[in-house]
Amino acid sequence: MPRGDLFPDIAPYETGLLPLSAASAGGPAHVMYWEQVGNPRGQPVLFLHGGPGAGAGAVHRRFFDPLHWRVVIFDQRGAGRSRPLGELRDNSTPKLVEDIETLRRFLGIDRWLLFGGSWGSTLALAYAQAHPDRVAGCVLRGVFLGRQDEVDWFLYGLRRVFPDAWAAFAEHVPPEERGDLLSAYLRRLTDPDPAIHLAAARSWSNYEGLCSTLLPSPETVASFAQDRSALGLARIEAHYFAHNLFLPHDGLLARMGRLAHVPAEIVQGRYDMVCPPTSAFELAEAWPMARLTVVPDAGHSALEPGVRTALVSAVERFRRRPPGF
Repeated sequence: MPRGDLFPDIAPYETGLLPLSAASAGGPAHVMYWEQVGNPRGQPVLFLHGGPGAGAGAVHRRFFDPLHWRVVIFDQRGAGRSRPLGELRDNSTPKLVEDIETLRRFLGIDRWLLFGGSWGSTLALAYAQAHPDRVAGCVLRGVFLGRQDEVDWFLYGLRRVFPDAWAAFAEHVPPEERGDLLSAYLRRLTDPDPAIHLAAARSWSNYEGLCSTLLPSPETVASFAQDRSALGLARIEAHYFAHNLFLPHDGLLARMGRLAHVPAEIVQGRYDMVCPPTSAFELAEAWPMARLTVVPDAGHSALEPGVRTALVSAVERFRRRPPGF
C-alpha cells in the first residue's frame, strides 16, 4: 500500500522500559516499553495504539513531522513490546490512565496532544477526562466509546456486512457455545496451552483484520495474524470487553463537559464497520471544540489512503495553532 503522504521512516532517538505496578495475586510486574521520535525540543504528542492490546509499530511514527513534534509512543500493558505479553492481571482502563501519567511525569512533559484511533480514541478520552489540564488537544480516529452496543456489533452485528469473515470467527468454537462468543473465546484465549490460546488469537485477530478496511487488504490481515500481535490483541480485547471496557457506569459521553475547552479533530471513515460512524457523530455533537472529518471512501484502518491523509492534515492544523493551543 503506497504511503507517500506519511512522513519518511524514522528511528527513535530514545527508548526505554519503565517499571509499572506489580500484578496482583503474585503475578509478574508490568513493564512498559516507550520511545521518543522527532524533535526532543518540539511540541509533545502522545500516540495511543488501538486494540486494546494491539501495540504500536514503526509506521505510527510517520503521522508526525519529526522537525516539529516530540512524539511519544508506548505499548500499553500486556501489548507489543511491553511485558509480560498478554498479561491480564492489573490490566484495566484506570491502570492505563495511571500509566500515561507515570510516563508523562517520567519524561518531564507538562501538556501534550493526544493522538489515538479505535481503542486509542477511547483511552484518549478516558485520560483527558481524568487529566484535562494535561491535554492540549486530541486527534481521534475511528471513534469507539466502549458501549455495549458497540461490543455487540463487533461480536455479532458485523455478520450483516462480512458474513464470511464472521462465519469463520464463529466456527472456531462449537455450535453450542456460539450464543456467547465472548465467553467462549475468553476461555480459550486464557487457556495455558499455546495450541489453544494461539489458535483462538489468530481466529479473533484475523476476523478483525478482514473487517478493518473498505477494500480487501492482505497486508492488513497479515499484520493482525502475527502470533505476537494476535495474542496481545485478542486476549486483552476480550478481557476488556468482558468488563465493559473498565469505563465509568455513566459512559464517556456523560463526562464531555470536562473537555469543553479542549480542541479536537475527529477523523472517521464513512464505511468503518469495526467502529461505525454513529459514535463519532455523537462525540462531535457533545464536543463544541471538535471538528469532524468524514472520509467518504474508507473503512476503519488508519492506513487507508483517505484516513491517513486526513490524520496528517489534522495534526498539521494543530501545528499551526498558537503555542499552547
